[in-house]
Amino acid sequence: MATPRSPWGRWWPLLFVGALTLAVLALGWHEHVTLGNVVTFRDRFHLLLHEHRLSSLLAYILIYVLMTALSLPGGLVLTVGGGLMFGWLIGSFASILAATAGATIVFLIARTALGEGLNTKAAPWLAKLKSGFNRDAFNYLLFLRLVPAFPFWFVNIAPAILGVPLRTYVVTTFLGIIPGSLALSAAGAGLDSVIAAAKANYASCLAGNPARGCKLAIDAHALLTKEIMLALVLLGFAALIPIGLKKWKACHAKGK
Repeated sequence: MATPRSPWGRWWPLLFVGALTLAVLALGWHEHVTLGNVVTFRDRFHLLLHEHRLSSLLAYILIYVLMTALSLPGGLVLTVGGGLMFGWLIGSFASILAATAGATIVFLIARTALGEGLNTKAAPWLAKLKSGFNRDAFNYLLFLRLVPAFPFWFVNIAPAILGVPLRTYVVTTFLGIIPGSLALSAAGAGLDSVIAAAKANYASCLAGNPARGCKLAIDAHALLTKEIMLALVLLGFAALIPIGLKKWKACHAKGK
């Protein structure tokens, strides 16, 4: 006869993660995740990033996974920073992989601790989400990933307590964050070239005639790099995807 599982064995992962999150927020560590600090880090350790690229990439992925698993703010900065440090292709792939892994950890912890115990006491708005998941979990969750109608951390937890299968959750999370991650990583890669050009102009000015008042400034025209233009195109494409999904679902409903 199987031994009943103790409540502690079910709740300790959630309590542990919650305690870590509160500790990080109380100490203010999350406030150091800024684009300015990412740029400073890249400049200070550029040789380390270049010579130990794989180790640096793995460290970046680990930090991203931890930030996501703890539901801390900073995902946008980390995604842009990934493009800045590793290029848009590698940076976007790493951020997509890390965000999916971190979100999956949250899902598993929430499902283990909460299960579907909140279903019977769900508020009306939560009941609407459950209804959408019951109709078509894959497309509904994909839509929520593509359209930021709810915070990322909430979309990580809600499917766990509303009965969405793990496989559906992982696949839709991975696919749903691709457009935004590509766009932000491309913007980060474009920002890298903008910063480099501004520093080069500043150094040239100092070497030529420092007395004329050299300033580290970014030319507005320099912002129109091919990477940033690509980011704008991708963001526009991402905005059109939900419209296409709505039309497809409407046509699909009529055909039934």
